[in-house]
Amino acid sequence: MMKKLFVMLLAVGCQSIAFAATDTPDTLVVAKDGSGKFTTLWDALEDCRAFMDYHKVIFVKKGVYKEKVIVPSWLTNIEILGEDRDETIITYDDHANLYIEGTKNKMGTFRSYTVKVEGNDITFKNITLENNSGRKGQALALHTEGDRLKFINCRILGNQDTVYTGVAGTRLYFKDCYIEGTTDFIFGPSIAWFEGCTIHSLTNSYVTAASTPLEYDYGYVFNRCKLTAAEGVNKVFLGRPWRPYAYTLFMNCELGGHITPAGWQNWGKKENERTARYAEYNNSGEGAKKEGRAPWAKQLTKKEAAKITPEKVFRLDNTWNVD
Repeated sequence: MMKKLFVMLLAVGCQSIAFAATDTPDTLVVAKDGSGKFTTLWDALEDCRAFMDYHKVIFVKKGVYKEKVIVPSWLTNIEILGEDRDETIITYDDHANLYIEGTKNKMGTFRSYTVKVEGNDITFKNITLENNSGRKGQALALHTEGDRLKFINCRILGNQDTVYTGVAGTRLYFKDCYIEGTTDFIFGPSIAWFEGCTIHSLTNSYVTAASTPLEYDYGYVFNRCKLTAAEGVNKVFLGRPWRPYAYTLFMNCELGGHITPAGWQNWGKKENERTARYAEYNNSGEGAKKEGRAPWAKQLTKKEAAKITPEKVFRLDNTWNVD
């Protein structure tokens, strides 16, 4: 018997989705209570056909799903859609200092992820990705390796190293997301555009640690984002270069008073000041004052800023239309 398509109604600014149906060939339902075909996101991903050329939705009902998830490289064109952004939570608690079972080796940063996305053309929408290990060292909530990945209206929660954008030349788009952490909590070599996101610092430290290679014109672009902080946090840097040619731009953003006057830090290496590509344009808020800014960071002109668009930033051998 043909199963009825579900109806999704996502109003602008709304965090919940009206759900009224069951699984279909193009839609898989994950529910902890057994009301869907699967009870874990992992099992739903395992059911998907390799290298799909059509759009498939995995609808995840409200609940806390403790699982370590990989979206493998052979999966494409999948949308993972939560029923409620704040109540649909994928969580795990690995961290860099955890010993690997049966060995004397620590896990290390890059194995500590809750969700790792290796496939291309994957979208996460209306869902929370969390590493809840606490402040025990580096602990990734999200590790990306695929190209043309979207994260729409998501919460990405962690402490140190929350989001690792792990492969140079891959393109990521974050829209209307909430991302929080302590130290270097958005880091890596990828090209990433953050549109209308809230970036929340939990301690005095660094927001970004880009490692953009020299051969790429762009790294991290934050546009119309809001930078906030926990109570008592008052000395946060916009970024420090994990590698010499790090590229990070904040434009049209609201920077809270927790952003230190210098804005940028050189990771203790004076030579990084000659190579790091750090810039700002048209920011507002107490943390956006130009007085005291690191002299090696650039303030763009209106003409320069007008040229920086998602289409241009995402243009490599081809471009990517994120709409």
